[in-house]
Amino acid sequence: MKGLRVKPGTKVSLDDYDPADTGRYRSAEEAADKLREHLDELDRLQNLLYAEGRRALLIVLQGMDASGKDGTIRHVMSGLNPQGVTVTPFKVPNDEERAHDYLWRVHKVTPRYGQIAIFNRSHYEDVLAVRVHDLVPRKVWKNRYKQINFFERILTENEVVILKFFLHISRDEQKRRLEERLRDPKRHWKFSQKDVEERRHWAAYRKAYEDALSECSSKRAPWYVVPADHKWYRNLVVAETIVEVLRGLDLKYPEPAEDLSQIVID
Repeated sequence: MKGLRVKPGTKVSLDDYDPADTGRYRSAEEAADKLREHLDELDRLQNLLYAEGRRALLIVLQGMDASGKDGTIRHVMSGLNPQGVTVTPFKVPNDEERAHDYLWRVHKVTPRYGQIAIFNRSHYEDVLAVRVHDLVPRKVWKNRYKQINFFERILTENEVVILKFFLHISRDEQKRRLEERLRDPKRHWKFSQKDVEERRHWAAYRKAYEDALSECSSKRAPWYVVPADHKWYRNLVVAETIVEVLRGLDLKYPEPAEDLSQIVID
């Protein structure tokens, strides 16, 4: 998975990443046991994180429409204890949010210690959508790269671990998934004409993502470019990365506050 991590200071070209890559696996069936192993381990590590209560994990999911942000949350996080997880989708800012700086709505939903917070889209929309649609001047969104880096540095220096995943889908696969939604009545609710309109800005979004990945991948808050044409491999990459990072924290259960050896239960 290390080849998917964006090295700080790297000028990213998404042409260098194959959205249809499946690593050393040839099929979902071949990877199924490894994915289950990671999900079981993730459950164990979440319990440790929650019990220790000194650190938190923030997971950022970004990607083109239909890249699988919802699916990743559903499949990778399905076994987690919901008491220790929050999921926040970031849509168009409401009136209250527009009355504050753009990071206000983000900071207030960052995870508490012991918790995992998942952002479905994030503060990066303010260097992506606003750029593509000319909602703010160029000098405004360009300055936000530095502000976002400072913001993430504040979090990481205060024991919040940050993992950022760009779900890298091809234009052909996006088309296939959008058409699949149109054909399935049970999925019509997920379809929006806005998805079709946004697709026309594919090249502009791609460039905006390349710049965000280049400017805002740091040692403490790295970006990972996740091949997302195959849903099963996307899930495997995200699960494995989270497990590896949590293992590296050397999480431990806290010592009891009193001598339990002297307690007798009648």
